[in-house]
Amino acid sequence: MTDPVAIDDKDLEVTFFRASGPGGQKKNKTESAVRIKHLPTGIIVTATESRSQLDNRERAMERLRERLRARHRRPKKRISTRPGKGARERRLAGKKRQSEIKKGRGKVDY
Repeated sequence: MTDPVAIDDKDLEVTFFRASGPGGQKKNKTESAVRIKHLPTGIIVTATESRSQLDNRERAMERLRERLRARHRRPKKRISTRPGKGARERRLAGKKRQSEIKKGRGKVDY
């Protein structure tokens, strides 16, 4: 599948920071979390799951690609349809029942 969105390195602002959560000393002292900002669109994605900066960078790039693909995706055009015969009959039968109920609410003659 061809990628509809080409990501140029000069359009990215990549920053690294310390991730939070479990992982011990290795995770607490290394800047393994990755934040990528796509400058033309302003989309920001982060990845903090792994203790490896390289793995997190790959995950963040994949998330960015997915967000850009979703941004370029066009929704399908709706095909307008008319209600079927059964649906029309059910709706009219419900209206008829409701009107009969309302007719019965009139004043009572003694």
